[in-house]
Amino acid sequence: MYSAASGWLMTSLNPDPVIVAMVQVATSLPMFLFALPAGALADIVDRRRFLVVVEILITLIATIFAFLVWRGMVTPRILLLFTFLVGIGAALEAPAWQPIVPALVPKRDLAPALVANGLGINISRAIGPGLVGVLVAAWGIPGPFWLNAISNVGVVAALVWWRSPQKVSRTLPAERFINANRDGLRYANNNPPLRATLMRALGFFLFASAYWALLPLVARTQIGGGAALYGLLLGAIGVGALAGAYLLPWLGHRLGPDRLVAAGSLGTALSLLLYGLAHEPFAALGASLLAGLSWICVLSTLNVSVQIALPEWVRARGLAVFVMVFFGAVTVGSALWGYLAGLIGLSATNFVAAGGIILALPLTWRWKLLTALGADLAPSLHWPAPIAIHEVGADQGPVMVTVEYRIDPKNRKQFLTALDRVAQERRRDGAYAWGVFEDAAEEGRMIETFFVESWAEHLRQHERVTNADRLIEEKVDHFHIHGTPKVTHLIAADSYRTHVRDAPK
Repeated sequence: MYSAASGWLMTSLNPDPVIVAMVQVATSLPMFLFALPAGALADIVDRRRFLVVVEILITLIATIFAFLVWRGMVTPRILLLFTFLVGIGAALEAPAWQPIVPALVPKRDLAPALVANGLGINISRAIGPGLVGVLVAAWGIPGPFWLNAISNVGVVAALVWWRSPQKVSRTLPAERFINANRDGLRYANNNPPLRATLMRALGFFLFASAYWALLPLVARTQIGGGAALYGLLLGAIGVGALAGAYLLPWLGHRLGPDRLVAAGSLGTALSLLLYGLAHEPFAALGASLLAGLSWICVLSTLNVSVQIALPEWVRARGLAVFVMVFFGAVTVGSALWGYLAGLIGLSATNFVAAGGIILALPLTWRWKLLTALGADLAPSLHWPAPIAIHEVGADQGPVMVTVEYRIDPKNRKQFLTALDRVAQERRRDGAYAWGVFEDAAEEGRMIETFFVESWAEHLRQHERVTNADRLIEEKVDHFHIHGTPKVTHLIAADSYRTHVRDAPK
Protein backbone atom coordinates (compact mmCIF):
# COMPACT_ATOMS: atom_id res chain seq x y z
CA MET A 1 0.00 0.00 0.00
CA TYR A 2 2.85 2.37 0.85
CA SER A 3 4.62 1.70 -2.45
CA ALA A 4 1.45 2.13 -4.49
CA ALA A 5 0.48 5.33 -2.67
CA SER A 6 3.99 6.81 -3.08
CA GLY A 7 4.05 6.19 -6.82
CA TRP A 8 0.58 7.63 -7.24
CA LEU A 9 1.31 10.65 -5.05
CA MET A 10 4.27 11.54 -7.25
CA THR A 11 2.15 11.45 -10.42
CA SER A 12 -0.07 14.11 -8.82
CA LEU A 13 2.90 16.20 -7.65
CA ASN A 14 4.92 15.99 -10.89
CA PRO A 15 3.94 13.65 -13.78
CA ASP A 16 7.30 13.98 -15.57
CA PRO A 17 8.47 10.40 -16.44
CA VAL A 18 11.96 10.99 -15.05
CA ILE A 19 10.62 12.28 -11.73
CA VAL A 20 8.06 9.46 -11.40
CA ALA A 21 10.77 6.87 -12.13
CA MET A 22 12.88 8.46 -9.38
CA VAL A 23 10.44 7.05 -6.81
CA GLN A 24 11.58 3.54 -7.80
CA VAL A 25 15.20 4.76 -7.83
CA ALA A 26 14.84 6.20 -4.32
CA THR A 27 13.37 2.87 -3.18
CA SER A 28 16.02 0.63 -4.71
CA LEU A 29 19.21 2.75 -4.48
CA PRO A 30 19.58 2.27 -0.69
CA MET A 31 19.48 -1.48 -1.23
CA PHE A 32 22.44 -1.18 -3.57
CA LEU A 33 24.39 1.15 -1.26
CA PHE A 34 23.73 -0.38 2.15
CA ALA A 35 22.86 -4.06 1.65
CA LEU A 36 26.43 -5.37 1.99
CA PRO A 37 27.30 -3.39 5.17
CA ALA A 38 23.94 -4.48 6.58
CA GLY A 39 24.74 -8.09 5.69
CA ALA A 40 28.08 -7.83 7.48
CA LEU A 41 26.32 -6.49 10.59
CA ALA A 42 23.71 -9.24 10.41
CA ASP A 43 26.46 -11.88 10.41
CA ILE A 44 28.37 -10.44 13.40
CA VAL A 45 25.59 -9.13 15.70
CA ASP A 46 22.36 -10.55 17.11
CA ARG A 47 19.99 -10.47 14.13
CA ARG A 48 16.76 -10.27 16.10
CA ARG A 49 17.86 -7.27 18.17
CA PHE A 50 19.24 -5.61 15.07
CA LEU A 51 15.87 -6.03 13.32
CA VAL A 52 13.99 -4.60 16.31
CA VAL A 53 16.12 -1.43 16.28
CA VAL A 54 15.80 -0.94 12.52
CA GLU A 55 12.02 -1.52 12.56
CA ILE A 56 11.60 1.10 15.31
CA LEU A 57 13.53 3.61 13.18
CA ILE A 58 11.42 2.80 10.12
CA THR A 59 8.26 3.30 12.20
CA LEU A 60 9.43 6.75 13.31
CA ILE A 61 10.30 7.79 9.74
CA ALA A 62 6.99 6.48 8.37
CA THR A 63 5.05 8.35 11.09
CA ILE A 64 6.79 11.66 10.34
CA PHE A 65 6.11 11.25 6.63
CA ALA A 66 2.44 10.41 7.21
CA PHE A 67 2.14 13.61 9.26
CA LEU A 68 3.69 15.67 6.44
CA VAL A 69 1.32 14.17 3.88
CA TRP A 70 -1.63 14.83 6.20
CA ARG A 71 -0.59 18.47 6.57
CA GLY A 72 -0.11 18.90 2.81
CA MET A 73 3.59 19.73 3.19
CA VAL A 74 4.98 17.12 0.77
CA THR A 75 6.84 18.19 -2.36
CA PRO A 76 8.50 15.89 -4.91
CA ARG A 77 11.85 16.35 -3.13
CA ILE A 78 10.39 15.54 0.29
CA LEU A 79 8.67 12.46 -1.14
CA LEU A 80 11.93 11.25 -2.67
CA LEU A 81 13.84 12.01 0.56
CA PHE A 82 11.51 9.99 2.78
CA THR A 83 11.27 7.21 0.23
CA PHE A 84 15.07 7.07 0.31
CA LEU A 85 15.11 7.03 4.14
CA VAL A 86 12.56 4.22 4.29
CA GLY A 87 14.62 2.44 1.62
CA ILE A 88 17.70 2.70 3.86
CA GLY A 89 15.75 1.01 6.63
CA ALA A 90 14.63 -1.73 4.26
CA ALA A 91 18.22 -2.16 3.04
CA LEU A 92 19.54 -2.48 6.59
CA GLU A 93 17.02 -5.15 7.56
CA ALA A 94 16.78 -7.16 4.32
CA PRO A 95 19.96 -9.27 4.84
CA ALA A 96 18.89 -10.02 8.43
CA TRP A 97 15.33 -10.98 7.42
CA GLN A 98 16.22 -13.43 4.66
CA PRO A 99 18.28 -15.90 6.76
CA ILE A 100 15.30 -16.38 9.10
CA VAL A 101 13.62 -18.89 6.75
CA PRO A 102 16.63 -21.28 6.63
CA ALA A 103 16.78 -20.98 10.43
CA LEU A 104 13.23 -22.29 10.72
CA VAL A 105 13.22 -25.27 8.34
CA PRO A 106 15.63 -28.09 7.36
CA LYS A 107 17.46 -27.76 4.06
CA ARG A 108 15.23 -30.29 2.27
CA ASP A 109 12.23 -28.01 2.91
CA LEU A 110 13.99 -24.76 1.99
CA ALA A 111 12.57 -24.37 -1.54
CA PRO A 112 8.89 -24.80 -0.57
CA ALA A 113 9.45 -22.70 2.56
CA LEU A 114 10.78 -19.83 0.45
CA VAL A 115 7.78 -20.18 -1.85
CA ALA A 116 5.44 -20.11 1.16
CA ASN A 117 7.23 -17.02 2.43
CA GLY A 118 6.77 -15.48 -1.00
CA LEU A 119 3.06 -16.28 -0.84
CA GLY A 120 2.68 -13.97 2.14
CA ILE A 121 4.44 -11.18 0.27
CA ASN A 122 2.35 -11.68 -2.85
CA ILE A 123 -0.94 -11.94 -0.98
CA SER A 124 -0.17 -8.52 0.48
CA ARG A 125 0.94 -7.31 -2.95
CA ALA A 126 -2.39 -8.46 -4.40
CA ILE A 127 -4.59 -6.97 -1.68
CA GLY A 128 -2.68 -3.84 -0.64
CA PRO A 129 -2.52 -1.83 -3.88
CA GLY A 130 -6.17 -2.55 -4.60
CA LEU A 131 -7.09 -1.02 -1.24
CA VAL A 132 -5.16 2.19 -1.92
CA GLY A 133 -7.94 3.57 -4.10
CA VAL A 134 -10.54 2.71 -1.45
CA LEU A 135 -8.50 4.31 1.34
CA VAL A 136 -7.73 7.42 -0.68
CA ALA A 137 -11.44 7.83 -1.46
CA ALA A 138 -12.38 7.37 2.22
CA TRP A 139 -9.55 9.10 4.09
CA GLY A 140 -7.63 10.97 1.41
CA ILE A 141 -4.04 10.34 0.29
CA PRO A 142 -2.66 10.36 3.91
CA GLY A 143 -4.65 7.19 4.73
CA PRO A 144 -2.23 4.57 3.35
CA PHE A 145 0.75 6.34 4.91
CA TRP A 146 -0.80 6.43 8.39
CA LEU A 147 -1.76 2.78 8.11
CA ASN A 148 1.79 1.86 7.07
CA ALA A 149 3.25 3.63 10.11
CA ILE A 150 0.83 1.89 12.49
CA SER A 151 1.39 -1.55 10.94
CA ASN A 152 5.11 -1.47 11.75
CA VAL A 153 4.25 -1.60 15.45
CA GLY A 154 2.99 -5.14 14.89
CA VAL A 155 6.27 -6.12 13.23
CA VAL A 156 8.27 -4.80 16.19
CA ALA A 157 6.04 -6.72 18.60
CA ALA A 158 6.48 -9.96 16.63
CA LEU A 159 10.27 -9.59 16.67
CA VAL A 160 10.34 -8.88 20.40
CA TRP A 161 8.30 -12.06 21.00
CA TRP A 162 10.20 -14.37 18.59
CA ARG A 163 13.33 -16.34 19.47
CA SER A 164 15.49 -18.08 16.89
CA PRO A 165 15.70 -21.88 17.26
CA GLN A 166 19.35 -21.71 16.21
CA LYS A 167 21.85 -21.03 18.96
CA VAL A 168 25.11 -19.52 17.72
CA SER A 169 28.20 -20.32 19.77
CA ARG A 170 31.42 -18.46 19.09
CA THR A 171 34.88 -19.62 20.13
CA LEU A 172 36.54 -16.71 18.33
CA PRO A 173 35.88 -12.96 18.66
CA ALA A 174 33.36 -11.50 16.22
CA GLU A 175 34.75 -10.30 12.92
CA ARG A 176 35.52 -6.64 12.53
CA PHE A 177 33.05 -4.70 10.43
CA ILE A 178 35.42 -3.73 7.60
CA ASN A 179 36.89 -7.23 7.42
CA ALA A 180 33.41 -8.75 7.38
CA ASN A 181 32.46 -6.63 4.35
CA ARG A 182 35.63 -7.58 2.51
CA ASP A 183 35.18 -11.26 3.34
CA GLY A 184 31.64 -11.15 1.97
CA LEU A 185 32.79 -9.76 -1.37
CA ARG A 186 35.70 -12.19 -1.50
CA TYR A 187 33.37 -15.10 -0.82
CA ALA A 188 30.94 -14.04 -3.55
CA ASN A 189 33.76 -13.64 -6.05
CA ASN A 190 35.09 -17.15 -5.34
CA ASN A 191 31.78 -19.02 -5.15
CA PRO A 192 30.87 -20.13 -8.72
CA PRO A 193 27.22 -21.10 -7.95
CA LEU A 194 26.59 -17.73 -6.29
CA ARG A 195 28.40 -15.83 -9.04
CA ALA A 196 26.33 -17.57 -11.72
CA THR A 197 23.11 -16.63 -9.95
CA LEU A 198 24.21 -13.00 -9.72
CA MET A 199 24.87 -12.86 -13.46
CA ARG A 200 21.43 -14.29 -14.27
CA ALA A 201 19.84 -11.80 -11.85
CA LEU A 202 21.62 -8.87 -13.47
CA GLY A 203 20.43 -9.90 -16.94
CA PHE A 204 16.80 -10.05 -15.79
CA PHE A 205 16.24 -7.24 -13.28
CA LEU A 206 17.92 -4.53 -15.35
CA PHE A 207 15.13 -4.82 -17.93
CA ALA A 208 12.24 -6.06 -15.77
CA SER A 209 12.54 -2.88 -13.69
CA ALA A 210 10.91 -0.96 -16.55
CA TYR A 211 7.32 -1.76 -15.66
CA TRP A 212 7.84 -1.12 -11.93
CA ALA A 213 9.21 2.34 -12.73
CA LEU A 214 6.69 3.31 -15.42
CA LEU A 215 3.45 1.65 -14.30
CA PRO A 216 2.05 4.78 -12.56
CA LEU A 217 2.41 6.67 -15.85
CA VAL A 218 0.90 3.83 -17.88
CA ALA A 219 -2.15 3.98 -15.61
CA ARG A 220 -2.48 7.79 -15.50
CA THR A 221 -1.26 9.14 -18.85
CA GLN A 222 -1.37 6.23 -21.31
CA ILE A 223 -4.71 4.76 -20.21
CA GLY A 224 -6.14 7.83 -18.49
CA GLY A 225 -7.14 6.09 -15.25
CA GLY A 226 -7.03 7.10 -11.60
CA ALA A 227 -5.67 5.77 -8.32
CA ALA A 228 -8.15 2.88 -8.36
CA LEU A 229 -6.83 1.64 -11.73
CA TYR A 230 -3.21 1.92 -10.61
CA GLY A 231 -3.98 -0.03 -7.45
CA LEU A 232 -5.85 -2.61 -9.53
CA LEU A 233 -2.87 -3.08 -11.85
CA LEU A 234 -0.50 -3.55 -8.91
CA GLY A 235 -3.00 -5.90 -7.33
CA ALA A 236 -3.13 -7.91 -10.57
CA ILE A 237 0.66 -8.27 -10.41
CA GLY A 238 0.25 -9.68 -6.90
CA VAL A 239 -2.51 -12.07 -8.04
CA GLY A 240 -0.32 -13.26 -10.91
CA ALA A 241 2.57 -13.82 -8.50
CA LEU A 242 0.25 -15.70 -6.15
CA ALA A 243 -0.87 -17.99 -8.97
CA GLY A 244 2.76 -18.44 -10.00
CA ALA A 245 3.71 -19.46 -6.47
CA TYR A 246 1.14 -22.26 -6.54
CA LEU A 247 2.28 -23.38 -10.00
CA LEU A 248 5.98 -23.09 -9.16
CA PRO A 249 6.57 -26.67 -7.89
CA TRP A 250 4.96 -28.14 -11.01
CA LEU A 251 6.72 -25.73 -13.36
CA GLY A 252 10.07 -26.26 -11.65
CA HIS A 253 9.73 -30.03 -11.95
CA ARG A 254 8.80 -29.85 -15.62
CA LEU A 255 11.25 -27.19 -16.76
CA GLY A 256 14.16 -27.19 -14.31
CA PRO A 257 15.64 -23.97 -12.88
CA ASP A 258 17.36 -22.60 -15.99
CA ARG A 259 14.45 -23.08 -18.35
CA LEU A 260 12.02 -21.82 -15.70
CA VAL A 261 13.95 -18.55 -15.43
CA ALA A 262 14.06 -18.37 -19.23
CA ALA A 263 10.28 -18.88 -19.39
CA GLY A 264 9.78 -16.19 -16.73
CA SER A 265 12.02 -13.83 -18.69
CA LEU A 266 10.05 -14.40 -21.90
CA GLY A 267 6.79 -13.90 -19.96
CA THR A 268 8.12 -10.59 -18.62
CA ALA A 269 9.11 -9.51 -22.14
CA LEU A 270 5.57 -10.29 -23.35
CA SER A 271 4.05 -8.33 -20.47
CA LEU A 272 6.22 -5.32 -21.36
CA LEU A 273 4.97 -5.52 -24.95
CA LEU A 274 1.39 -5.59 -23.67
CA TYR A 275 2.02 -2.58 -21.43
CA GLY A 276 3.40 -0.73 -24.42
CA LEU A 277 0.26 -1.54 -26.45
CA ALA A 278 -2.26 -0.96 -23.64
CA HIS A 279 -4.60 1.99 -24.09
CA GLU A 280 -7.48 0.51 -22.10
CA PRO A 281 -7.55 -1.29 -18.73
CA PHE A 282 -8.19 -4.83 -19.98
CA ALA A 283 -4.86 -5.17 -21.83
CA ALA A 284 -2.95 -3.65 -18.91
CA LEU A 285 -4.61 -6.06 -16.47
CA GLY A 286 -3.56 -9.02 -18.64
CA ALA A 287 -0.01 -7.65 -18.75
CA SER A 288 0.02 -7.29 -14.95
CA LEU A 289 -1.16 -10.84 -14.33
CA LEU A 290 1.51 -12.21 -16.66
CA ALA A 291 4.16 -9.92 -15.15
CA GLY A 292 3.40 -11.14 -11.62
CA LEU A 293 3.45 -14.82 -12.61
CA SER A 294 6.74 -14.37 -14.46
CA TRP A 295 8.29 -12.32 -11.65
CA ILE A 296 7.68 -14.94 -8.96
CA CYS A 297 9.04 -17.73 -11.18
CA VAL A 298 12.30 -15.87 -11.73
CA LEU A 299 12.71 -14.36 -8.27
CA SER A 300 11.93 -17.57 -6.34
CA THR A 301 14.30 -19.65 -8.48
CA LEU A 302 17.12 -17.13 -8.10
CA ASN A 303 16.49 -16.85 -4.36
CA VAL A 304 16.68 -20.61 -3.83
CA SER A 305 19.83 -20.76 -5.98
CA VAL A 306 21.47 -18.18 -3.70
CA GLN A 307 20.30 -19.70 -0.43
CA ILE A 308 21.60 -23.21 -1.13
CA ALA A 309 25.00 -21.85 -2.19
CA LEU A 310 25.70 -20.23 1.21
CA PRO A 311 26.97 -21.72 4.49
CA GLU A 312 25.67 -20.20 7.71
CA TRP A 313 28.74 -18.09 8.56
CA VAL A 314 28.35 -15.91 5.46
CA ARG A 315 24.64 -16.33 4.71
CA ALA A 316 23.54 -12.75 5.42
CA ARG A 317 26.48 -11.28 3.48
CA GLY A 318 25.92 -13.60 0.51
CA LEU A 319 22.24 -12.66 0.45
CA ALA A 320 23.25 -9.01 0.78
CA VAL A 321 25.40 -9.30 -2.34
CA PHE A 322 22.39 -10.76 -4.16
CA VAL A 323 20.19 -7.93 -2.88
CA MET A 324 22.86 -5.42 -3.92
CA VAL A 325 22.96 -6.78 -7.48
CA PHE A 326 19.15 -7.06 -7.60
CA PHE A 327 18.47 -3.49 -6.51
CA GLY A 328 21.52 -2.08 -8.24
CA ALA A 329 20.07 -3.36 -11.51
CA VAL A 330 16.63 -2.01 -10.59
CA THR A 331 18.10 1.38 -9.67
CA VAL A 332 20.07 1.77 -12.89
CA GLY A 333 17.19 0.36 -14.92
CA SER A 334 14.56 2.64 -13.36
CA ALA A 335 16.64 5.74 -14.01
CA LEU A 336 17.37 4.57 -17.56
CA TRP A 337 13.74 3.76 -18.41
CA GLY A 338 12.45 7.01 -16.92
CA TYR A 339 14.96 9.02 -18.97
CA LEU A 340 14.21 7.02 -22.11
CA ALA A 341 10.46 7.41 -21.65
CA GLY A 342 10.95 11.18 -21.60
CA LEU A 343 12.75 10.94 -24.97
CA ILE A 344 10.81 8.34 -26.96
CA GLY A 345 7.59 7.81 -25.00
CA LEU A 346 6.18 5.12 -22.70
CA SER A 347 5.23 2.57 -25.35
CA ALA A 348 8.58 2.61 -27.14
CA THR A 349 10.44 2.36 -23.82
CA ASN A 350 8.49 -0.76 -22.84
CA PHE A 351 9.28 -2.27 -26.25
CA VAL A 352 13.01 -1.56 -25.81
CA ALA A 353 13.00 -3.17 -22.34
CA ALA A 354 11.23 -6.25 -23.75
CA GLY A 355 13.89 -6.57 -26.44
CA GLY A 356 16.62 -6.24 -23.82
CA ILE A 357 15.27 -9.17 -21.78
CA ILE A 358 15.13 -11.36 -24.87
CA LEU A 359 18.69 -10.39 -25.84
CA ALA A 360 19.98 -11.07 -22.31
CA LEU A 361 18.80 -14.70 -22.37
CA PRO A 362 21.46 -16.13 -24.73
CA LEU A 363 24.12 -13.81 -23.26
CA THR A 364 23.63 -15.17 -19.71
CA TRP A 365 22.67 -18.78 -20.53
CA ARG A 366 26.12 -20.23 -19.75
CA TRP A 367 25.68 -19.34 -16.05
CA LYS A 368 23.69 -22.24 -14.61
CA LEU A 369 21.44 -22.15 -11.53
CA LEU A 370 21.13 -24.41 -8.46
CA THR A 371 24.52 -26.04 -9.15
CA ALA A 372 25.16 -26.16 -5.38
CA LEU A 373 22.14 -28.38 -4.85
CA GLY A 374 23.16 -31.43 -2.80
CA ALA A 375 26.41 -29.92 -1.53
CA ASP A 376 26.88 -30.35 2.21
CA LEU A 377 27.86 -26.90 3.50
CA ALA A 378 27.91 -27.83 7.18
CA PRO A 379 31.30 -27.22 8.88
CA SER A 380 33.51 -30.29 8.60
CA LEU A 381 35.98 -29.25 11.36
CA HIS A 382 38.49 -31.73 9.94
CA TRP A 383 41.48 -29.40 9.95
CA PRO A 384 43.64 -30.17 13.01
CA ALA A 385 44.35 -27.30 15.38
CA PRO A 386 47.60 -25.53 14.43
CA ILE A 387 50.53 -26.03 16.83
CA ALA A 388 52.45 -23.02 18.20
CA ILE A 389 55.27 -23.04 20.81
CA HIS A 390 54.14 -19.63 22.15
CA GLU A 391 50.71 -18.10 22.54
CA VAL A 392 49.73 -16.35 19.30
CA GLY A 393 47.68 -13.17 19.49
CA ALA A 394 44.45 -13.01 17.49
CA ASP A 395 45.61 -9.91 15.57
CA GLN A 396 49.07 -11.21 14.73
CA GLY A 397 49.81 -11.60 11.07
CA PRO A 398 49.85 -11.88 8.23
CA VAL A 399 50.00 -15.66 8.33
CA MET A 400 51.44 -17.80 5.55
CA VAL A 401 50.27 -21.40 5.43
CA THR A 402 52.19 -23.93 3.34
CA VAL A 403 51.10 -27.42 2.38
CA GLU A 404 53.82 -29.73 1.03
CA TYR A 405 52.82 -32.49 -1.40
CA ARG A 406 54.94 -35.32 -2.84
CA ILE A 407 53.36 -36.55 -6.06
CA ASP A 408 54.14 -38.86 -8.93
CA PRO A 409 55.46 -36.59 -11.75
CA LYS A 410 53.21 -38.48 -14.16
CA ASN A 411 50.19 -37.05 -12.34
CA ARG A 412 51.38 -33.44 -12.36
CA LYS A 413 48.66 -32.10 -14.69
CA GLN A 414 45.80 -33.89 -12.92
CA PHE A 415 47.12 -32.76 -9.54
CA LEU A 416 47.26 -29.10 -10.56
CA THR A 417 43.75 -29.31 -12.03
CA ALA A 418 42.40 -30.73 -8.75
CA LEU A 419 44.34 -28.14 -6.75
CA ASP A 420 42.60 -25.31 -8.63
CA ARG A 421 39.37 -26.12 -6.79
CA VAL A 422 41.20 -26.07 -3.46
CA ALA A 423 42.58 -22.64 -4.38
CA GLN A 424 39.03 -21.40 -4.83
CA GLU A 425 38.14 -22.73 -1.39
CA ARG A 426 41.13 -21.03 0.28
CA ARG A 427 40.33 -17.63 -1.28
CA ARG A 428 36.61 -17.96 -0.59
CA ASP A 429 37.19 -18.69 3.11
CA GLY A 430 39.61 -15.84 3.80
CA ALA A 431 42.94 -16.12 1.92
CA TYR A 432 43.94 -12.91 0.14
CA ALA A 433 46.70 -14.60 -1.89
CA TRP A 434 47.32 -18.15 -3.08
CA GLY A 435 49.99 -19.90 -5.11
CA VAL A 436 51.59 -23.27 -5.90
CA PHE A 437 55.32 -23.84 -6.45
CA GLU A 438 57.38 -26.85 -7.47
CA ASP A 439 60.90 -27.69 -6.38
CA ALA A 440 63.42 -27.12 -9.17
CA ALA A 441 65.83 -29.59 -7.58
CA GLU A 442 63.41 -32.38 -6.67
CA GLU A 443 60.81 -33.65 -9.10
CA GLY A 444 57.32 -34.19 -7.68
CA ARG A 445 57.74 -31.87 -4.65
CA MET A 446 54.92 -29.28 -4.72
CA ILE A 447 54.35 -26.47 -2.19
CA GLU A 448 50.92 -24.83 -1.91
CA THR A 449 50.93 -21.45 -0.13
CA PHE A 450 48.18 -19.09 0.93
CA PHE A 451 48.13 -15.92 3.01
CA VAL A 452 45.55 -14.68 5.52
CA GLU A 453 45.51 -11.37 7.37
CA SER A 454 45.78 -12.62 10.93
CA TRP A 455 45.93 -15.64 13.20
CA ALA A 456 42.26 -15.21 14.13
CA GLU A 457 41.29 -15.11 10.47
CA HIS A 458 43.15 -18.38 9.85
CA LEU A 459 41.39 -19.98 12.82
CA ARG A 460 38.12 -18.87 11.25
CA GLN A 461 39.16 -20.74 8.12
CA HIS A 462 39.28 -23.90 10.25
CA GLU A 463 35.63 -23.30 11.20
CA ARG A 464 34.51 -22.35 7.68
CA VAL A 465 35.70 -25.43 5.77
CA THR A 466 32.64 -27.49 4.81
CA ASN A 467 32.00 -31.18 4.23
CA ALA A 468 31.84 -30.42 0.50
CA ASP A 469 35.31 -28.83 0.76
CA ARG A 470 36.59 -31.89 2.56
CA LEU A 471 35.70 -34.08 -0.43
CA ILE A 472 37.64 -31.74 -2.72
CA GLU A 473 40.67 -31.80 -0.43
CA GLU A 474 40.59 -35.60 -0.24
CA LYS A 475 40.83 -35.77 -4.04
CA VAL A 476 43.97 -33.62 -3.91
CA ASP A 477 45.45 -35.57 -0.99
CA HIS A 478 44.96 -38.74 -3.03
CA PHE A 479 47.86 -37.60 -5.25
CA HIS A 480 50.18 -37.41 -2.23
CA ILE A 481 52.45 -40.48 -2.31
CA HIS A 482 53.33 -41.12 1.34
CA GLY A 483 51.27 -40.33 4.44
CA THR A 484 49.58 -36.95 4.61
CA PRO A 485 50.74 -33.59 3.24
CA LYS A 486 52.85 -31.53 5.66
CA VAL A 487 51.19 -28.27 6.81
CA THR A 488 53.29 -25.38 8.18
CA HIS A 489 52.09 -22.10 9.72
CA LEU A 490 54.39 -19.08 9.41
CA ILE A 491 53.65 -15.74 11.07
CA ALA A 492 55.18 -12.43 10.03
CA ALA A 493 58.42 -12.21 12.05
CA ASP A 494 57.96 -8.64 13.35
CA SER A 495 54.46 -9.37 14.56
CA TYR A 496 55.46 -12.62 16.26
CA ARG A 497 58.61 -11.20 17.91
CA THR A 498 56.71 -8.21 19.31
CA HIS A 499 54.03 -10.44 20.78
CA VAL A 500 56.52 -12.78 22.48
CA ARG A 501 58.53 -9.82 23.92
CA ASP A 502 55.40 -8.14 25.31
CA ALA A 503 53.80 -11.30 26.69
CA PRO A 504 53.45 -11.41 30.51
CA LYS A 505 56.18 -13.43 32.21
